[in-house]
Amino acid sequence: MNNILLCGVGGQGTVLASKLIAFAAMEKGLQVRTAETIGMAQRGGSVVSHVRIGEEIHSPLLPKGSADVIIAFEPAEAVRCISYLKKGGTVIVNKKAVRPVTASLQGTYLDGEDMLRYLQSQAGHVDVMDGEAICEACGSSKILNIVLLAAAAKSGALGITPEELDSAIDKRISEKFRALNKKAIAMVMNQ
Repeated sequence: MNNILLCGVGGQGTVLASKLIAFAAMEKGLQVRTAETIGMAQRGGSVVSHVRIGEEIHSPLLPKGSADVIIAFEPAEAVRCISYLKKGGTVIVNKKAVRPVTASLQGTYLDGEDMLRYLQSQAGHVDVMDGEAICEACGSSKILNIVLLAAAAKSGALGITPEELDSAIDKRISEKFRALNKKAIAMVMNQ
């Protein structure tokens, strides 16, 4: 069984990323269960997607301490969800912290570097991605989800190869966005 948790804030493409993983796994003939927990996502709230791949999956929700990999679209969400990671698990995290609406209203500050250090102390392996740099090089901020999926595929923790991710994009993403998404995968693979 491969347990994957994706976390981010509304608008970052977390749900689409989980659907691409699920589709790629189903294309391999594997059983998949997914679920999302979305809190005020339209307003920058937390979005968490659970993806379970394997045989005899009884629940789509991951138990705490069972995630093989956490794909985090920003460090604070990774810290919030770290209790789902199994011992020795992998965290793929975008390094740019997104200040949630509640922090902005309260005037509090979140230090992304502190959160990344905490993650490194808690996980077996942490891959910190500069997703914004790749998005900027590709010309769109809307491919952060593909950048993180490609990094997870490259790490081997996802259980889906970059080629299988590429195939899922061919079949599930509108033709007008395919080249952009494939460019993001190529950039991650060449790092």
